[in-house]
Parts: sequence; C-alpha cells; structure tokens
Amino acid sequence: MKRYSFFSFLILLLLNTVTLFADTHSEVSNNNQAVEHLLPSAFMVIPFVVLLLMIASGPILYHKFWEHHYPKIAIVLGLITTAYYLIFLNDYHSILHTLAEYISFIALLASLFVASGGILIKVDKKSTPLINVLFLLFGAVISNVIGTTGASMLLIRPFIKINKDRIKPFHIIFFIFIVSNIGGALTPIGDPPLFLGFLRGIPFFWVIQNVWYIWLPTIIFMLIMFYIFDSMSLKKDSGQKSNVNYSGKFEIKGTKNLIYLAVIIISVFLDPNVLSFVPSLAPLPFGIREIIMFSVVFLSYKNADQDVLKANEFDFEPIKEVAFLFIGIFLTMIPALQLIAHEAKVYSNILETGTFYWATGSLSAVLDNAPTYLNFLSAAMGKFGLDVNIKADVVHFVLQDDVYLRAISVAAVFFGAMTYIGNGPNFMVKSISERAGIRMPSFFVYIVKYSIPILLPVFFIVWLIFFR
Repeated sequence: MKRYSFFSFLILLLLNTVTLFADTHSEVSNNNQAVEHLLPSAFMVIPFVVLLLMIASGPILYHKFWEHHYPKIAIVLGLITTAYYLIFLNDYHSILHTLAEYISFIALLASLFVASGGILIKVDKKSTPLINVLFLLFGAVISNVIGTTGASMLLIRPFIKINKDRIKPFHIIFFIFIVSNIGGALTPIGDPPLFLGFLRGIPFFWVIQNVWYIWLPTIIFMLIMFYIFDSMSLKKDSGQKSNVNYSGKFEIKGTKNLIYLAVIIISVFLDPNVLSFVPSLAPLPFGIREIIMFSVVFLSYKNADQDVLKANEFDFEPIKEVAFLFIGIFLTMIPALQLIAHEAKVYSNILETGTFYWATGSLSAVLDNAPTYLNFLSAAMGKFGLDVNIKADVVHFVLQDDVYLRAISVAAVFFGAMTYIGNGPNFMVKSISERAGIRMPSFFVYIVKYSIPILLPVFFIVWLIFFR
C-alpha cells in the first residue's frame, strides 16, 4: 500500500473540505449519504477560529476590552454553534454530549483547583537548578496519581514561591511542559484522553507498560533542557546579592484537604462504564461523579483554613476564566471535530502510524485532546473493521496491534503542551502565574518562542525513534 505522509493527509482533508463547500449533495453511497447529511457546513468552523484568534490577540491588542468582555464573547460564539445545530441540523445529541463532557471537565478542574488551593506547601530552601529539576520531576511523577490538573494546582504556587527571587517566564513554561502535560502520560488518571480510553476498554496498566520507555527519556531530556536554561539564568542573576536566610525546612499546611483530593480521584472511577453498580443519571448531562466533585468544591472551600487561602492568594478568577473560555471552546469546536472524525474514517485505510502520531498531536494542540484521541482511535480501529464503542473490539485491538494506540496516546498527551489551550491546566497555570505578578508570554509568543523551538524537536525525535 502506498505510504502517505501527514502532509498528504492534510491535503486530502483540505480537498475534501473544498468539496463540502462546493457540493454538499454530491452522489455517494447510501451509507455515506446518511453521514454527509449529518455533517456540519465547513463554514461553521469559523466561530472556533475566531475564538482562538481572540484568545491569542485579546490580551495584547485590546487588553481592557478582552478582560471585561471575554465571557460574553465565548458564550455568544458558543451559542452561534448551538443555534446552528439545534435549528438547522436538528441535532440535539451533539450539544447534549458536549455539555456532558464540559460539565465533567469543569467539575474535575474546579474541584482540584479549590481542594489544592487549601493546601500550602512551603519549601524554605534556596532556589537552585537542581532543586527545581527535582521539584519538576516530582510533579511529573505525581501527575500520574492525581492527574496533571491536580499536580499543577497543588504545585504551581510553591514552585513560584521557591523561585520568588528570580522567577522567569521559562520557569512556568517548563512547568506547563513537564507537570501539566508530558508527565501525565503513564496512567489513565494522568490525562483525560487516557481515561476515556480506559472507559472504552483499554486495560488500566496498558499505558505504563507501553509508554514508560517513551515517557522516561522525554522527561529526562526536558529536565536537562530546563537545567541548562535555569543554570544560565542563575549565572546572569549571580551578581545580585541576596540577604535572605533559608532554614531548609519543608512544611505542609491544610493537610485535611488531601482527603478531598483522594475523594476526587476515587470519584473519577464512579462511572457506570467502569463500575456496573454505579447508577446512571441519564438523561441528565452529569452523573454521581460530577455531583461528588461539585460537592468537594463547596465543602473544601467552606472548611478551608483561611490563613492558608490567604497565603496562597487564592481566589476564583483562574477557574472562572477557564470556565467561560472553555464553554466557548467546547461548543465551537464541535463542527471541527466532526469534520475531522469524518475525514479520519474516510482515509483510515491509508493512514500510517506516523500520520496518526502527527495528526493526533497537531489537533490536540488546538482542540480538546480527549475527543481528538477518540476520533483517531476510532479511525485506527476502523483499519481492522473494529468499533471503538464495543469493549470487546477495543480489547481485541490492543492485543492485535497496539502501535497505533501507542502513537495516539503519546501524541494526545504530549502535544497538549504546545499551546495554552491544549490542556485545561495550561490556562489555569498561566492565570495563577499572572496573578502572582509574572509576565507570561502571549498565545503566539508561547508557541513561537517556546513550543516550536523546544517541544517540536523533542516530539520529532520521539517520532523518529518510536513511530517512523
């Protein structure tokens, strides 16, 4: 079979999109025709593109306007897509499904944000490149236990405080790279796409058994790069004398909130697809899991130590920003995801391992990586005549040829670090850092100055060694 590159796939996708523009009533087989009628117009990707451009340009070009009106902009653009689906496509399922995913997403982020906000970690030790490397390594490991969101929210404030005398944007950028994204690639708890795979039937320990030898050298390489950056920064700052004395003590306050974190992690598994005894609340767009998580938001904040909240400079602005922006992102990306899913299935037979890796990664950087993961997993299984919605087929797929699954899993998690919107914790870490007085790079500067020159070569090497 002829081998097609990622760029060939994009060309095919572009050509087919042009076809959709030109003739939505083209003659196809009866099955394809049924699917075609369900496809949204390619024009409906515009609200999503507009939202991304405004997220990128708003804080720079029209900061005051954006700061005051971003909730309205996100909601209005989301409502445009919603109205299109309800009125023109008569498609209620896509909206309800997206609403359910958004509620699960925001319930997890909000509960972890509030619960971790009530925990104060104090490391009274002088910041050095080695201390920072060990801190980031610890974050990468525990992100597989409490998720990238949990690890990010728990550790970002102490990381900022450790480096308070010489904090630079690159400190936060590497924190996002390592703790908020790449670190969580070893377990289904680590990152949402892997958990969706677990719900579909992928064995819990498959990830760590099949990804650790990719995860480990990537993490080590990223830490070495950070060490070089941090050492150069420390050398530049060496001329500045500091009279601060350090005790070397390590202290944790608000440890009762660790119980809330445990409750959140346990509740993640309270899904009817995982545990049959868990009742489904359908047709409601949430379940027992989300009820527990929102309860944790209320209880952990109400019972939190006020001194700890004050020391953490805790407020709800970061989660508010994420909640408003991501409801817009979730809604406006529905057409893009459906068009991509259609193209992936149409061309699944000619897609190779490397294509799955680059396509999943590229789209995970700007779309929610969870549905992107599922779309390409479905396409990969389609190569073997298997259905992603049938658990036995998923198990058979894992046993038959898991190289596609490995490529999709690694790419969905790793490439989430490419942009601020690639993964939920990214935006929250950025928001918390900015409220701490750190001048973070804009959306485009983040990509051009950090993601492309630092991450892209690493991801290219990963592809060259493991998926070429």
